[in-house]
Amino acid sequence: MTDTHFSEAQDLSGRPFFFCGIGGSGMLPLACILNARGAKIAGSDRSREQGRTPEKFAWLEAQGIDLFPQDGSGITSADQVLVASAAIEDTVPEVARAKAMGCLRASRAELLSALFNAAPSSIAIGGTSGKSTVTGMTGWIMTQAGTDPTIMNGAVMKNFVAPDVPFASARAGRGKVFVSEVDESDGSIALYRPSVAVLLNVTLDHKGMDELRVLFGDFLAASEVAAINADDPEALALLPRAKRALTFGIEQEKAQIGIVAGSIADGPTRQAATVIDRHDGAEYPLVLQVPGRHNLSNALAAIAAAVCAGVPVGDAVAALGSFTGLARRFDVVGTSASGIAVIDDFGHNPDKVRATLRTLRMHAGRVIAFFQPHGFGPIRQMGRELAQVMAEELLPEDRVILCDPVYFGGTVDKSLGSAELAQWIAEAGGQAEHIPSRDACADRIVEIAKAGDRIAIMGARDDTLSTFAKGILDRLPHGGA
Repeated sequence: MTDTHFSEAQDLSGRPFFFCGIGGSGMLPLACILNARGAKIAGSDRSREQGRTPEKFAWLEAQGIDLFPQDGSGITSADQVLVASAAIEDTVPEVARAKAMGCLRASRAELLSALFNAAPSSIAIGGTSGKSTVTGMTGWIMTQAGTDPTIMNGAVMKNFVAPDVPFASARAGRGKVFVSEVDESDGSIALYRPSVAVLLNVTLDHKGMDELRVLFGDFLAASEVAAINADDPEALALLPRAKRALTFGIEQEKAQIGIVAGSIADGPTRQAATVIDRHDGAEYPLVLQVPGRHNLSNALAAIAAAVCAGVPVGDAVAALGSFTGLARRFDVVGTSASGIAVIDDFGHNPDKVRATLRTLRMHAGRVIAFFQPHGFGPIRQMGRELAQVMAEELLPEDRVILCDPVYFGGTVDKSLGSAELAQWIAEAGGQAEHIPSRDACADRIVEIAKAGDRIAIMGARDDTLSTFAKGILDRLPHGGA
Protein backbone atom coordinates (compact mmCIF):
# COMPACT_ATOMS: atom_id res chain seq x y z
CA MET A 1 0.00 0.00 0.00
CA THR A 2 1.53 3.35 -1.06
CA ASP A 3 0.51 6.99 -0.76
CA THR A 4 1.87 8.58 -3.93
CA HIS A 5 1.65 12.36 -3.92
CA PHE A 6 1.68 14.72 -6.83
CA SER A 7 4.56 16.98 -7.86
CA GLU A 8 4.36 19.58 -10.63
CA ALA A 9 7.22 17.94 -12.52
CA GLN A 10 5.18 14.78 -13.20
CA ASP A 11 3.87 14.16 -16.70
CA LEU A 12 0.08 13.84 -16.55
CA SER A 13 -0.56 13.56 -20.28
CA GLY A 14 -2.79 10.62 -21.06
CA ARG A 15 -3.61 9.98 -17.40
CA PRO A 16 -7.26 9.51 -16.33
CA PHE A 17 -8.52 11.62 -13.41
CA PHE A 18 -11.03 10.87 -10.66
CA PHE A 19 -12.50 13.89 -8.84
CA CYS A 20 -13.76 13.30 -5.31
CA GLY A 21 -16.38 16.04 -4.84
CA ILE A 22 -16.63 16.81 -8.55
CA GLY A 23 -19.66 19.09 -8.13
CA GLY A 24 -17.79 21.58 -5.92
CA SER A 25 -17.27 25.15 -7.11
CA GLY A 26 -13.52 24.58 -7.43
CA MET A 27 -13.59 21.00 -8.70
CA LEU A 28 -16.23 21.27 -11.44
CA PRO A 29 -14.51 23.93 -13.61
CA LEU A 30 -11.14 22.17 -13.34
CA ALA A 31 -12.72 18.86 -14.36
CA CYS A 32 -14.40 20.62 -17.32
CA ILE A 33 -11.12 22.19 -18.50
CA LEU A 34 -9.33 18.83 -18.38
CA ASN A 35 -12.27 17.12 -20.07
CA ALA A 36 -12.20 19.71 -22.88
CA ARG A 37 -8.47 19.03 -23.31
CA GLY A 38 -9.19 15.37 -23.94
CA ALA A 39 -8.49 13.82 -20.55
CA LYS A 40 -10.66 10.96 -19.29
CA ILE A 41 -12.61 12.26 -16.28
CA ALA A 42 -14.69 10.47 -13.66
CA GLY A 43 -15.91 11.52 -10.24
CA SER A 44 -18.26 11.23 -7.30
CA ASP A 45 -20.00 13.70 -5.01
CA ARG A 46 -21.88 13.50 -1.74
CA SER A 47 -24.32 16.15 -3.03
CA ARG A 48 -25.30 13.87 -5.90
CA GLU A 49 -26.08 11.05 -3.50
CA GLN A 50 -28.12 13.44 -1.34
CA GLY A 51 -30.16 14.49 -4.40
CA ARG A 52 -28.99 18.13 -4.46
CA THR A 53 -28.72 20.00 -7.81
CA PRO A 54 -29.37 16.88 -9.96
CA GLU A 55 -29.34 19.02 -13.13
CA LYS A 56 -25.67 19.84 -12.57
CA PHE A 57 -24.66 16.20 -12.37
CA ALA A 58 -26.81 15.30 -15.37
CA TRP A 59 -24.96 18.00 -17.33
CA LEU A 60 -21.56 16.60 -16.27
CA GLU A 61 -22.60 13.16 -17.49
CA ALA A 62 -23.74 14.71 -20.78
CA GLN A 63 -20.15 15.97 -21.23
CA GLY A 64 -18.93 12.38 -21.17
CA ILE A 65 -17.84 12.46 -17.52
CA ASP A 66 -18.54 9.20 -15.66
CA LEU A 67 -20.12 9.60 -12.22
CA PHE A 68 -20.03 6.96 -9.47
CA PRO A 69 -21.41 6.50 -5.96
CA GLN A 70 -18.98 7.49 -3.19
CA ASP A 71 -18.18 3.86 -2.46
CA GLY A 72 -14.79 3.50 -4.14
CA SER A 73 -16.19 1.77 -7.22
CA GLY A 74 -14.93 4.56 -9.50
CA ILE A 75 -11.28 3.86 -8.64
CA THR A 76 -10.43 1.09 -11.08
CA SER A 77 -6.82 1.62 -12.17
CA ALA A 78 -3.48 2.56 -10.63
CA ASP A 79 -3.07 4.98 -13.56
CA GLN A 80 -5.86 7.19 -12.25
CA VAL A 81 -4.98 10.46 -10.54
CA LEU A 82 -7.20 11.04 -7.51
CA VAL A 83 -8.10 14.73 -7.17
CA ALA A 84 -9.28 15.36 -3.63
CA SER A 85 -9.14 18.07 -1.01
CA ALA A 86 -6.41 17.66 1.59
CA ALA A 87 -9.19 17.90 4.19
CA ILE A 88 -10.89 14.71 2.97
CA GLU A 89 -10.35 11.91 5.47
CA ASP A 90 -8.47 8.74 4.56
CA THR A 91 -11.60 6.79 5.55
CA VAL A 92 -13.52 8.08 2.49
CA PRO A 93 -13.84 4.99 0.22
CA GLU A 94 -12.26 6.62 -2.86
CA VAL A 95 -9.26 7.80 -0.84
CA ALA A 96 -8.78 4.43 0.84
CA ARG A 97 -9.05 2.52 -2.45
CA ALA A 98 -6.75 4.93 -4.32
CA LYS A 99 -4.16 4.59 -1.58
CA ALA A 100 -4.39 0.80 -1.67
CA MET A 101 -3.92 0.81 -5.44
CA GLY A 102 -1.01 3.26 -5.37
CA CYS A 103 -2.81 5.98 -7.32
CA LEU A 104 -1.25 9.40 -7.60
CA ARG A 105 -3.12 11.93 -5.43
CA ALA A 106 -3.34 15.69 -6.07
CA SER A 107 -5.29 18.49 -4.48
CA ARG A 108 -7.39 20.74 -6.70
CA ALA A 109 -4.90 23.59 -6.24
CA GLU A 110 -1.88 21.42 -7.05
CA LEU A 111 -3.43 20.26 -10.31
CA LEU A 112 -4.73 23.70 -11.25
CA SER A 113 -1.41 25.40 -10.52
CA ALA A 114 0.43 22.85 -12.70
CA LEU A 115 -1.85 23.69 -15.65
CA PHE A 116 -1.69 27.42 -14.89
CA ASN A 117 2.10 27.58 -14.53
CA ALA A 118 2.53 25.71 -17.82
CA ALA A 119 0.60 28.38 -19.75
CA PRO A 120 2.71 30.81 -21.81
CA SER A 121 0.79 33.78 -20.35
CA SER A 122 -1.05 33.61 -17.03
CA ILE A 123 -3.18 36.05 -15.02
CA ALA A 124 -3.87 35.19 -11.36
CA ILE A 125 -6.56 37.05 -9.41
CA GLY A 126 -5.90 37.16 -5.66
CA GLY A 127 -7.43 38.88 -2.62
CA THR A 128 -9.92 38.08 0.10
CA SER A 129 -12.94 39.54 -1.76
CA GLY A 130 -13.95 40.00 -5.38
CA LYS A 131 -11.80 37.27 -6.98
CA SER A 132 -14.55 35.53 -8.92
CA THR A 133 -16.01 38.75 -10.32
CA VAL A 134 -12.61 40.11 -11.39
CA THR A 135 -11.71 36.72 -12.91
CA GLY A 136 -14.94 36.83 -14.93
CA MET A 137 -14.34 40.44 -15.99
CA THR A 138 -10.70 39.80 -16.93
CA GLY A 139 -11.61 36.63 -18.79
CA TRP A 140 -14.28 38.50 -20.74
CA ILE A 141 -11.87 41.31 -21.67
CA MET A 142 -9.26 38.78 -22.83
CA THR A 143 -11.93 36.92 -24.83
CA GLN A 144 -13.10 40.13 -26.50
CA ALA A 145 -9.45 40.95 -27.23
CA GLY A 146 -9.25 37.76 -29.31
CA THR A 147 -6.83 35.81 -27.10
CA ASP A 148 -9.17 32.78 -26.76
CA PRO A 149 -8.24 32.33 -23.06
CA THR A 150 -8.76 29.46 -20.69
CA ILE A 151 -10.67 30.75 -17.64
CA MET A 152 -10.96 29.02 -14.26
CA ASN A 153 -13.56 30.53 -11.97
CA GLY A 154 -15.42 29.60 -8.79
CA ALA A 155 -18.71 30.99 -10.10
CA VAL A 156 -20.84 30.69 -13.22
CA MET A 157 -19.97 33.48 -15.69
CA LYS A 158 -23.16 34.64 -17.38
CA ASN A 159 -21.36 35.79 -20.54
CA PHE A 160 -20.34 32.20 -21.27
CA VAL A 161 -23.64 30.50 -20.38
CA ALA A 162 -25.35 28.79 -23.33
CA PRO A 163 -28.12 26.18 -23.65
CA ASP A 164 -25.48 23.45 -23.77
CA VAL A 165 -23.27 25.14 -21.13
CA PRO A 166 -25.53 26.09 -18.19
CA PHE A 167 -22.73 25.81 -15.59
CA ALA A 168 -20.11 28.02 -17.23
CA SER A 169 -17.64 28.46 -14.38
CA ALA A 170 -14.83 27.52 -16.76
CA ARG A 171 -13.83 28.21 -20.34
CA ALA A 172 -11.37 25.95 -22.12
CA GLY A 173 -9.72 28.16 -24.73
CA ARG A 174 -7.09 27.29 -27.31
CA GLY A 175 -5.02 30.44 -26.86
CA LYS A 176 -1.92 31.02 -24.75
CA VAL A 177 -3.63 32.94 -21.90
CA PHE A 178 -4.81 31.27 -18.67
CA VAL A 179 -6.92 33.40 -16.28
CA SER A 180 -7.67 32.00 -12.82
CA GLU A 181 -8.65 33.09 -9.36
CA VAL A 182 -6.20 31.83 -6.72
CA ASP A 183 -7.05 30.97 -3.15
CA GLU A 184 -5.32 32.19 -0.02
CA SER A 185 -7.65 30.43 2.43
CA ASP A 186 -5.73 27.12 2.24
CA GLY A 187 -2.36 28.71 1.50
CA SER A 188 -2.34 27.29 -2.05
CA ILE A 189 -1.79 30.76 -3.56
CA ALA A 190 1.90 30.00 -2.93
CA LEU A 191 1.85 27.39 -5.73
CA TYR A 192 1.27 29.89 -8.55
CA ARG A 193 3.90 31.72 -10.64
CA PRO A 194 1.80 34.18 -12.66
CA SER A 195 2.83 36.43 -15.51
CA VAL A 196 0.35 38.93 -14.04
CA ALA A 197 -0.70 38.93 -10.37
CA VAL A 198 -3.74 40.98 -9.32
CA LEU A 199 -4.11 41.91 -5.64
CA LEU A 200 -7.58 43.19 -4.79
CA ASN A 201 -7.52 43.48 -1.00
CA VAL A 202 -6.07 41.97 2.16
CA THR A 203 -8.74 41.59 4.83
CA LEU A 204 -9.75 39.13 7.53
CA ASP A 205 -11.35 35.97 6.18
CA HIS A 206 -10.02 32.45 6.76
CA LYS A 207 -6.59 33.43 8.08
CA GLY A 208 -5.06 36.03 10.38
CA MET A 209 -3.69 39.27 8.94
CA ASP A 210 -0.02 38.51 9.59
CA GLU A 211 -0.24 35.26 7.65
CA LEU A 212 -2.18 36.94 4.84
CA ARG A 213 0.45 39.66 4.45
CA VAL A 214 3.13 37.02 3.95
CA LEU A 215 1.03 34.97 1.49
CA PHE A 216 0.00 37.94 -0.64
CA GLY A 217 3.46 39.52 -0.51
CA ASP A 218 5.03 36.29 -1.76
CA PHE A 219 2.32 36.11 -4.45
CA LEU A 220 3.34 39.53 -5.78
CA ALA A 221 7.03 38.63 -5.62
CA ALA A 222 6.44 35.47 -7.69
CA SER A 223 4.86 37.42 -10.56
CA GLU A 224 6.43 39.22 -13.50
CA VAL A 225 4.14 42.24 -13.04
CA ALA A 226 1.42 43.04 -10.49
CA ALA A 227 -1.81 45.06 -10.56
CA ILE A 228 -2.44 46.39 -7.04
CA ASN A 229 -5.48 48.10 -5.49
CA ALA A 230 -4.21 51.46 -4.26
CA ASP A 231 -7.46 52.05 -2.33
CA ASP A 232 -6.72 49.12 -0.01
CA PRO A 233 -4.00 50.19 2.47
CA GLU A 234 -2.92 46.61 3.21
CA ALA A 235 -2.61 45.77 -0.49
CA LEU A 236 -0.76 49.00 -1.27
CA ALA A 237 1.68 48.36 1.58
CA LEU A 238 2.79 45.20 -0.25
CA LEU A 239 3.69 47.07 -3.45
CA PRO A 240 7.45 46.95 -2.70
CA ARG A 241 7.27 43.14 -2.97
CA ALA A 242 6.40 43.37 -6.69
CA LYS A 243 9.07 43.41 -9.38
CA ARG A 244 6.90 45.78 -11.46
CA ALA A 245 3.50 47.16 -10.58
CA LEU A 246 0.49 48.99 -12.00
CA THR A 247 -1.85 50.54 -9.43
CA PHE A 248 -5.59 51.07 -9.75
CA GLY A 249 -8.14 52.76 -7.51
CA ILE A 250 -11.24 54.93 -7.24
CA GLU A 251 -10.23 57.10 -4.28
CA GLN A 252 -6.43 57.11 -4.49
CA GLU A 253 -5.51 60.05 -6.74
CA LYS A 254 -2.08 58.60 -7.51
CA ALA A 255 -3.50 55.32 -8.85
CA GLN A 256 -2.32 54.84 -12.42
CA ILE A 257 -5.69 53.48 -13.59
CA GLY A 258 -8.42 55.50 -11.89
CA ILE A 259 -11.79 57.25 -12.08
CA VAL A 260 -12.35 60.90 -12.98
CA ALA A 261 -13.67 62.71 -9.90
CA GLY A 262 -17.42 63.37 -10.04
CA SER A 263 -18.00 61.06 -13.02
CA ILE A 264 -19.72 58.17 -11.20
CA ALA A 265 -23.43 57.68 -11.95
CA ASP A 266 -25.08 54.97 -9.83
CA GLY A 267 -28.18 52.97 -10.63
CA PRO A 268 -29.91 50.06 -8.90
CA THR A 269 -28.75 47.53 -11.53
CA ARG A 270 -26.02 49.31 -13.50
CA GLN A 271 -23.57 52.23 -13.27
CA ALA A 272 -21.31 54.46 -15.32
CA ALA A 273 -18.05 56.35 -14.78
CA THR A 274 -15.09 57.77 -16.67
CA VAL A 275 -11.84 55.80 -16.46
CA ILE A 276 -8.58 57.74 -16.62
CA ASP A 277 -5.19 56.40 -17.60
CA ARG A 278 -2.87 58.68 -15.63
CA HIS A 279 0.10 57.66 -17.74
CA ASP A 280 -1.13 59.92 -20.53
CA GLY A 281 -4.31 61.51 -19.13
CA ALA A 282 -6.57 59.71 -21.63
CA GLU A 283 -10.19 59.24 -20.52
CA TYR A 284 -12.59 56.44 -21.44
CA PRO A 285 -16.36 56.15 -20.73
CA LEU A 286 -17.21 52.99 -18.78
CA VAL A 287 -20.70 51.48 -18.52
CA LEU A 288 -21.20 48.50 -16.20
CA GLN A 289 -24.22 46.20 -16.17
CA VAL A 290 -23.53 45.40 -12.48
CA PRO A 291 -24.17 47.81 -9.57
CA GLY A 292 -22.17 48.76 -6.49
CA ARG A 293 -18.99 50.69 -5.81
CA HIS A 294 -17.15 47.41 -5.15
CA ASN A 295 -17.90 46.35 -8.73
CA LEU A 296 -16.48 49.63 -10.04
CA SER A 297 -13.29 48.76 -8.14
CA ASN A 298 -13.46 45.24 -9.57
CA ALA A 299 -13.72 46.70 -13.08
CA LEU A 300 -10.58 48.80 -12.54
CA ALA A 301 -8.79 45.65 -11.33
CA ALA A 302 -9.77 43.76 -14.49
CA ILE A 303 -8.76 46.68 -16.71
CA ALA A 304 -5.37 46.88 -14.95
CA ALA A 305 -4.90 43.10 -15.28
CA ALA A 306 -5.65 43.21 -18.99
CA VAL A 307 -3.34 46.19 -19.52
CA CYS A 308 -0.54 44.27 -17.76
CA ALA A 309 -1.22 41.46 -20.26
CA GLY A 310 -0.94 43.77 -23.24
CA VAL A 311 -4.53 44.93 -23.91
CA PRO A 312 -4.97 48.70 -24.54
CA VAL A 313 -6.90 50.55 -21.81
CA GLY A 314 -9.64 51.68 -24.20
CA ASP A 315 -10.25 48.14 -25.47
CA ALA A 316 -10.49 46.79 -21.91
CA VAL A 317 -12.96 49.52 -20.86
CA ALA A 318 -15.12 48.93 -23.96
CA ALA A 319 -15.23 45.17 -23.40
CA LEU A 320 -16.63 45.59 -19.88
CA GLY A 321 -19.70 47.32 -21.32
CA SER A 322 -21.00 43.89 -22.33
CA PHE A 323 -19.99 42.05 -19.15
CA THR A 324 -23.20 40.66 -17.65
CA GLY A 325 -21.97 39.43 -14.26
CA LEU A 326 -21.79 36.18 -12.34
CA ALA A 327 -24.38 33.88 -10.87
CA ARG A 328 -24.85 34.49 -7.14
CA ARG A 329 -22.95 37.81 -7.19
CA PHE A 330 -25.69 40.39 -6.55
CA ASP A 331 -27.77 38.34 -8.95
CA VAL A 332 -31.28 39.83 -9.23
CA VAL A 333 -33.52 36.76 -9.36
CA GLY A 334 -36.58 38.86 -10.10
CA THR A 335 -39.11 41.38 -8.81
CA SER A 336 -42.64 40.53 -7.75
CA ALA A 337 -45.67 42.36 -9.11
CA SER A 338 -45.80 44.23 -5.81
CA GLY A 339 -42.25 45.53 -6.27
CA ILE A 340 -40.34 43.18 -3.96
CA ALA A 341 -36.92 42.34 -5.39
CA VAL A 342 -35.04 39.11 -4.57
CA ILE A 343 -31.24 39.12 -4.86
CA ASP A 344 -29.10 35.96 -4.74
CA ASP A 345 -25.63 36.70 -3.38
CA PHE A 346 -22.46 34.88 -2.38
CA GLY A 347 -21.74 37.27 0.54
CA HIS A 348 -20.27 35.29 3.42
CA ASN A 349 -17.30 37.16 4.90
CA PRO A 350 -17.37 40.67 6.42
CA ASP A 351 -16.09 42.45 3.29
CA LYS A 352 -18.47 40.69 0.89
CA VAL A 353 -21.48 41.15 3.16
CA ARG A 354 -20.65 44.85 3.62
CA ALA A 355 -20.34 45.35 -0.15
CA THR A 356 -23.71 43.71 -0.77
CA LEU A 357 -25.51 45.62 1.97
CA ARG A 358 -23.98 48.94 0.89
CA THR A 359 -25.13 48.33 -2.68
CA LEU A 360 -28.64 47.67 -1.38
CA ARG A 361 -28.54 50.74 0.86
CA MET A 362 -27.73 53.05 -2.07
CA HIS A 363 -31.39 52.89 -3.12
CA ALA A 364 -34.70 53.23 -1.33
CA GLY A 365 -36.51 50.32 0.29
CA ARG A 366 -36.25 48.12 3.34
CA VAL A 367 -33.71 45.31 3.32
CA ILE A 368 -34.51 41.79 4.51
CA ALA A 369 -31.13 40.08 4.74
CA PHE A 370 -31.26 36.29 4.96
CA PHE A 371 -27.91 34.77 5.90
CA GLN A 372 -26.88 31.12 5.93
CA PRO A 373 -23.37 30.77 7.46
CA HIS A 374 -21.15 28.55 5.31
CA GLY A 375 -20.04 26.45 8.28
CA PHE A 376 -19.55 26.44 12.03
CA GLY A 377 -15.83 27.23 11.77
CA PRO A 378 -16.36 30.55 9.94
CA ILE A 379 -18.68 31.74 12.73
CA ARG A 380 -15.87 31.14 15.20
CA GLN A 381 -13.32 32.81 12.87
CA MET A 382 -15.25 35.90 11.75
CA GLY A 383 -18.67 35.85 13.42
CA ARG A 384 -18.16 38.95 15.55
CA GLU A 385 -16.89 40.94 12.56
CA LEU A 386 -19.90 39.77 10.52
CA ALA A 387 -22.23 40.83 13.31
CA GLN A 388 -20.60 44.27 13.46
CA VAL A 389 -20.96 44.73 9.69
CA MET A 390 -24.64 43.77 9.72
CA ALA A 391 -25.35 46.10 12.64
CA GLU A 392 -23.46 48.98 10.98
CA GLU A 393 -24.83 48.66 7.46
CA LEU A 394 -28.51 48.03 8.18
CA LEU A 395 -31.12 50.53 9.36
CA PRO A 396 -33.52 49.98 12.30
CA GLU A 397 -36.39 49.00 9.97
CA ASP A 398 -34.24 46.41 8.13
CA ARG A 399 -34.28 42.76 9.19
CA VAL A 400 -31.68 39.98 9.43
CA ILE A 401 -32.91 36.39 9.41
CA LEU A 402 -30.44 33.59 10.13
CA CYS A 403 -30.85 29.86 9.64
CA ASP A 404 -28.44 27.27 10.99
CA PRO A 405 -25.05 26.93 9.24
CA VAL A 406 -24.72 24.72 6.18
CA TYR A 407 -23.55 21.24 7.20
CA PHE A 408 -22.84 18.39 4.79
CA GLY A 409 -21.46 15.88 7.29
CA GLY A 410 -18.12 15.17 8.90
CA THR A 411 -16.58 16.01 12.25
CA VAL A 412 -17.04 19.63 13.30
CA ASP A 413 -17.26 21.70 16.49
CA LYS A 414 -20.85 23.00 16.66
CA SER A 415 -20.48 24.92 19.93
CA LEU A 416 -20.92 28.30 18.17
CA GLY A 417 -23.75 28.65 15.68
CA SER A 418 -26.33 31.03 14.28
CA ALA A 419 -27.97 31.64 17.67
CA GLU A 420 -24.72 33.15 18.90
CA LEU A 421 -24.34 35.17 15.68
CA ALA A 422 -27.84 36.62 16.19
CA GLN A 423 -26.90 37.52 19.76
CA TRP A 424 -23.70 39.28 18.60
CA ILE A 425 -25.69 41.27 16.02
CA ALA A 426 -28.04 42.40 18.80
CA GLU A 427 -25.09 43.32 21.04
CA ALA A 428 -23.67 45.42 18.18
CA GLY A 429 -26.95 47.34 17.93
CA GLY A 430 -28.69 45.45 15.13
CA GLN A 431 -31.77 43.23 14.91
CA ALA A 432 -31.67 39.57 13.96
CA GLU A 433 -33.90 36.53 14.19
CA HIS A 434 -32.46 33.03 14.40
CA ILE A 435 -34.83 30.45 12.91
CA PRO A 436 -32.98 27.08 12.72
CA SER A 437 -34.85 25.64 9.71
CA ARG A 438 -34.27 27.24 6.30
CA ASP A 439 -37.81 26.38 5.20
CA ALA A 440 -39.17 28.15 8.28
CA CYS A 441 -36.98 31.16 7.40
CA ALA A 442 -38.65 31.27 3.97
CA ASP A 443 -42.07 31.24 5.63
CA ARG A 444 -41.03 34.15 7.85
CA ILE A 445 -39.59 36.18 4.96
CA VAL A 446 -42.76 35.74 2.88
CA GLU A 447 -44.84 36.68 5.93
CA ILE A 448 -43.09 40.00 6.60
CA ALA A 449 -42.21 41.09 3.01
CA LYS A 450 -43.97 44.20 1.75
CA ALA A 451 -43.95 46.33 -1.39
CA GLY A 452 -40.57 47.94 -2.10
CA ASP A 453 -38.52 45.52 0.02
CA ARG A 454 -35.24 44.02 -1.22
CA ILE A 455 -34.68 40.44 -0.04
CA ALA A 456 -31.00 39.45 -0.12
CA ILE A 457 -30.27 35.72 0.09
CA MET A 458 -26.64 35.43 1.25
CA GLY A 459 -24.31 32.49 1.85
CA ALA A 460 -21.59 30.33 0.32
CA ARG A 461 -20.81 26.64 -0.32
CA ASP A 462 -24.42 25.72 -1.08
CA ASP A 463 -25.76 25.76 -4.66
CA THR A 464 -29.31 25.18 -3.40
CA LEU A 465 -29.45 28.78 -2.13
CA SER A 466 -30.28 29.85 -5.70
CA THR A 467 -33.28 27.50 -5.71
CA PHE A 468 -34.22 28.81 -2.27
CA ALA A 469 -34.14 32.40 -3.57
CA LYS A 470 -36.31 31.56 -6.57
CA GLY A 471 -38.74 29.71 -4.31
CA ILE A 472 -39.19 32.84 -2.20
CA LEU A 473 -39.79 34.98 -5.29
CA ASP A 474 -42.45 32.54 -6.50
CA ARG A 475 -44.28 32.82 -3.15
CA LEU A 476 -44.34 36.62 -2.88
CA PRO A 477 -47.68 38.43 -3.00
CA HIS A 478 -48.68 39.90 -6.33
CA GLY A 479 -50.47 42.87 -4.81
CA GLY A 480 -49.13 45.67 -2.64
CA ALA A 481 -48.68 44.89 1.03
